[in-house]
Amino acid sequence: MDFKDRLKFDDQGLIPAVVQDAVSGDVLMVAWMNGASLEKTLETGETWFWSRSRQRFWHKGESSGHVQRVSEVLCDCDGDTLLIKVEQAGAACHEGYPSCFHYREKDGGVETVGDPVFDPEAVYGRQ
Repeated sequence: MDFKDRLKFDDQGLIPAVVQDAVSGDVLMVAWMNGASLEKTLETGETWFWSRSRQRFWHKGESSGHVQRVSEVLCDCDGDTLLIKVEQAGAACHEGYPSCFHYREKDGGVETVGDPVFDPEAVYGRQ
């Protein structure tokens, strides 16, 4: 059986992809893939996703240079979620943090975990 035959894409042809650091095990980000972005990821060895807001493909690191080199692609037992283990260059988060998961609940409020590794304005300009 082909790997893609195990997968269950939603009614929009998308599947969630959890991206994890292959060494530390930290969850870096969650994004969406369709069949074509998964194929491009498998072909190139770097992550490609489908942007629901921009309605286009995007290559992780296309603006920042912070690409993700794929170590392994797995799916869950139901075939409805991907786990992509990567070697992250730079940071995964567009806010400059290593992981997109850097806000933590604390006593009903929020605190930031960790330190940014780059200045988003220097990389992306004013947004």
